[in-house]
Amino acid sequence: MALESPALRAVILGCALLSSSCADTSEPPPPPPEEPWDGTYTPLVDPSDWVDRGEYAPCAFTPPPGTVADCDDPSLFDLSKCDTASLATLEPHGIYQVDMRHASGLADFAGIRVPEEGGTATMNYLPMMRSAPVTRQQLQGGFRVSAQYTFRDTVRNLVFAGCGITAPGLVTGCFARCTDGKVATSGTFEAARMTWARGEAESSGGLRLLSETHVQAVRPVDVYVHRGHAYVVSIDDPLTQAPGGLAVIDVRDPSHPVIKKQITLPGDSYWNAAWAKDDALYIASKSSGVIVFDISHPADPTFVRSVPGRGPIDVHTMFVDGNWLYAVSPGPAPTGETLVFDISTPLQPVLLNRFTAADTESAVPSAHDSFAYQDRLYVNHFSAGYVVFDVKDPMSPLELGHYTFETDNSFATSHASAVGTFAGKTVAFEGGEYQGAHLRVLDVTDPTNIQLMGRYKLRPQTSIHNMILRGTQLYIAWYQEGLRVLDVSVPPQPREIAHFNTFRESDVHRGDDLLEGAIGIRVPGDGHVYVVDTSRGLLIFNEP
Repeated sequence: MALESPALRAVILGCALLSSSCADTSEPPPPPPEEPWDGTYTPLVDPSDWVDRGEYAPCAFTPPPGTVADCDDPSLFDLSKCDTASLATLEPHGIYQVDMRHASGLADFAGIRVPEEGGTATMNYLPMMRSAPVTRQQLQGGFRVSAQYTFRDTVRNLVFAGCGITAPGLVTGCFARCTDGKVATSGTFEAARMTWARGEAESSGGLRLLSETHVQAVRPVDVYVHRGHAYVVSIDDPLTQAPGGLAVIDVRDPSHPVIKKQITLPGDSYWNAAWAKDDALYIASKSSGVIVFDISHPADPTFVRSVPGRGPIDVHTMFVDGNWLYAVSPGPAPTGETLVFDISTPLQPVLLNRFTAADTESAVPSAHDSFAYQDRLYVNHFSAGYVVFDVKDPMSPLELGHYTFETDNSFATSHASAVGTFAGKTVAFEGGEYQGAHLRVLDVTDPTNIQLMGRYKLRPQTSIHNMILRGTQLYIAWYQEGLRVLDVSVPPQPREIAHFNTFRESDVHRGDDLLEGAIGIRVPGDGHVYVVDTSRGLLIFNEP
C-alpha cells in the first residue's frame, strides 16, 4: 500500500491518537536527511603509504648478511615458532602479492603466480622489472617459493618460506635474498592471495557488467570514449615483448561492442594514455611524445603527426583542458617535465612551454600524471609528491606548493588525482602507485598549506591506479581490487557504495605483478562506466 494512500494515513493517525499498541506494526519514520558537509574537518597526520607494522612472523633466516650461503637451503630458515601445520590448508596454486619487510625496517614487495593448470610458476620482484621463472614452488603444506635472476651483472636468489596462515588467503613467513652466493638481506613477509577480499561478492551497489571485449594486445592500460567509440591503448608487454597499440571499438551499443580497427606504428607501440578533442585523438607514446590521429571518421583513425617532434620523448599521460593539452613526461628530462600544447586547432598542436617541479633530490621525482582545474595544474610527481602549479599563463607557470608523504622507510609515490569543489573548498583526491597505496583526501584550497583530511584504504598489498570524479561520486580503478565507487559528498569520510571485482586468477594472460587488474577508467556521462583491465580488456558497466 502506498504511503500516500488515505487509508494508510488514517491507520497511522489512529494509532498515534488512540493506542500505543499500534506502535509495533507501524513503519518507523524515515531518517532525517543528512546535513550537507559544511567544510569543517580535523587535519590528519599522514603515515605514508606503507606503514611499518613490525615483523610479520616469528621466524628467521639464520645466516647474517655477508655470509656465504645458499638462500634456497630450507635448513637455514628457523621456523620452530611457526604454525606450519596451518599451511596444509593452502591450495597448490594461486596469485599472491607479497608485502616484504627487511630486518632493517625497509619496505619491499614481490608477486608470485603458480598457475592452476600446471606449468612454470613466476615471480616478479621490483629490481627485475619483469617476471622470472620460479626454481622452487610449493604452496600447499609449506609455502616455499624461490627464483633466480640476474641484475647488474650479479646473480641473485630470492626465497620465501612460509610460517603460517593468519587469516584466509593471508600467509606470513620469512624471506632471504642472496647475491653471488652471499646473504644480502633477509626479513619477514605477508603474502595476500589475490582472490576477492573481505568475503565480497563479484559486485555490489547495482553495478552490472554489460559487455567484455578482449583486445588483441596483451597489456591494455587506458581508454577514452568519444563519439560512440572507445579508444583503448596498450603498452608493450614486458614479459613477452608483444607490442601494444590502439584498438578502436564501436560502443554505440554498449552490450555488443564491435572492434573496428587495430593500429600500431613501426617501432612505436608503447602507448600509455588516450584523449580526444573534436576530430583529434591524442595518444601518449613512450617513444615519440604525443601522437595525433585524425578521427573525423571515428572508426578509422589516420595518423597525422607526432609532437613535439624533436627527438625521442616519453609522454606517460595527458590532460586536456579547453585549448590546452598538458603532456606529462617522465623522461628524458632528469626529473621529468610537463609540456603545454595549444590545441585551439586540434589536429595541429603547438608546443608552448615545458616545466618541472623544483624537487630534484627525492628518490624518484618523476612527473607522472596531472589534473587541470580552475587555472591550476595538479601534477603527480611520484616521490616529489603532489605539486600544484598556477597555469593561468601557460608561458609562465608558477609552482604554488606541494604535498609529500615520504618517510625514512617508505618513499612517496604520488600517481593520480581528481579535483573538485566541496563546501567552497578545493578538494583533491590523490592516490599513489606502490604497495599500500590508497586514497588521500586533501584540502588544496591553500596550496602553500595542503592538509590531509581523509583516507580510504583496502588491502596493503594492492594499489590504486586511476580515478574519475563525477559529481559527488569517485570512480577508482584499483588494480586487483577492481572498480570501486565511493560517495565523497562528505570528503573527509569517503564511503564505498558500489564495486565490481574484475580480477580473476584464471584470466588469460593474468600476471604476477603489483600492477595487474583494473587500470584505466572513464565515466563520460553517457550512463556507462568504461574500465580497462590488464587481462580482460574493455569492460563496460552501467553507471550506478
